[in-house]
Amino acid sequence: MDDLQSEKEQIEEIRAWWAEYGRYVIAGVVIAVALMVGFNQYKSNKLAAELEASALFESLAGHVFEGDVDDAELVADELANNYANTSYAAQSKLAMARLYMDKSRDQDAADVLQELLAMRGNGALRHVGRLRLARVLLYQDKPQEVIDLLVGQDNKAFEGLYAEALGDAFAALGQVEAAGESYRIALADTSQTVNRGLVQMKLIDLPDAQPVLPEVSGPEPEASAPGPDAVTEPDAEPVSDDEAGESE
Repeated sequence: MDDLQSEKEQIEEIRAWWAEYGRYVIAGVVIAVALMVGFNQYKSNKLAAELEASALFESLAGHVFEGDVDDAELVADELANNYANTSYAAQSKLAMARLYMDKSRDQDAADVLQELLAMRGNGALRHVGRLRLARVLLYQDKPQEVIDLLVGQDNKAFEGLYAEALGDAFAALGQVEAAGESYRIALADTSQTVNRGLVQMKLIDLPDAQPVLPEVSGPEPEASAPGPDAVTEPDAEPVSDDEAGESE
């Protein structure tokens, strides 16, 4: 603003500017305050939901420890329906899968783990769920489903564990070379998440791949005539002179 202008002119310009833009300034302030209040409310609600979900999950853990399937299922359903956006809902799937396996309900375990894989977010927990699902499928003697589940999964933290499960699946299908390659990938994992001794035993126990020899077709070779030095069996036993005389 020009310093030569009089104070009255400066005031008039400020009034004119405010008359034109003042409503935008007020609106901006109101929106900023509303956003701040809304964000604080969101954080407060999220924290409250996390605390409630945490209490429910603690209750679920107790039911799982006691082997109480019915009560555990009720709590797990509440977490899934009312607190689906919390990590506790995902963790409840892992807990229920363990409980189902303890009760020899392997298909229920597989189903609840599939539900975990279908959830959004919770990347690390979903990898844990995928690995446990692979082990359940191996228990169910479904090695091809394990391969379909794990092939193409690219995660360094789970690379060795996935490779071991793939090795088990390939071995179950009799694909010895693929199983050996997977076990070697698992052994190369330096994250110490793989039981290297166990994987080494699995690799050693793999049967050796036997090459398949091609069948040779064609006529069988003819028997060759005996050579001059060949020894042939006589057609009949020789008759002695005494026997010949008796016959006469």
